[in-house]
Amino acid sequence: MEVLKTHAVYGGTLRYLRHDSAVTGTPMTLSVYVPPGEGPFPVLIWLSGLTCTEDNFTSKAGAYASAGEHGLIIVAPDTSPRGEGVADDPAYDLGQGAGFYIDATQTPWAKHFRMETYVVEELIALIDVEFPTTGTRAISGHSMGGHGALTLALRHPELVRSVSAFAPISSPTRCPWGEKAFTAYLGEDRAEWAKHDAALLIEAGTARGHFGDILIDQGDADPFLVEQLKPELLTAAGEAAGQAIRLRMQPGYDHSYFFMASFIADHVAFHAERLKL
Repeated sequence: MEVLKTHAVYGGTLRYLRHDSAVTGTPMTLSVYVPPGEGPFPVLIWLSGLTCTEDNFTSKAGAYASAGEHGLIIVAPDTSPRGEGVADDPAYDLGQGAGFYIDATQTPWAKHFRMETYVVEELIALIDVEFPTTGTRAISGHSMGGHGALTLALRHPELVRSVSAFAPISSPTRCPWGEKAFTAYLGEDRAEWAKHDAALLIEAGTARGHFGDILIDQGDADPFLVEQLKPELLTAAGEAAGQAIRLRMQPGYDHSYFFMASFIADHVAFHAERLKL
């Protein structure tokens, strides 16, 4: 891994890194915060939302004071493959910066857009080799990344002990962002879409009981709440399947990183408690 930048933060070390990915066929960038001490440490994987790179969370979320206090490594990868020869779209909600944490099957996206395999196979293995980890991990994310955190945890429960999300796209098969991206990346077969829909996975009983409760924070002033995010579909699915969903509606908060910065310490503590059991 190539180290691009290094910063001392809250007694620990933050690195911006780049490596050549065998999965996406492109260079991939990420940030890794390692808390003070010798380790080994559990890992929190953070997945960001539409238009983001690894830098949005790293520079705006304010997570590292809590991570240092609780002794967590935090890994924040980019949201998609990028570069010359990588398919893209002029819209912000498709293509580079909008990988949706799935493996595309449709042309021209399938060649590089393999973000599910990248995160659950290549990235996790790379972090465990390169950093002093305990081999235990949690996952969280925002918006598109909240969708990613929930679906990857539900689809691969053996890899993570806990999952949370900020303003996740709760049911991408039933909102414009998801319908557009899934049509492009996966084709017209909605049965394939359903395999990457958190609300439908929970409703089907996927990984029921594996995580205990799932923590969701959602601002009630979020402009995307009604049309795109639909957290009520998660709680309804949880009630139907017996999966505890702790949805916290936060009055006055929007979709921005100001919202995440206000509650990120709660999420770090939530995961730290479960990772250290």
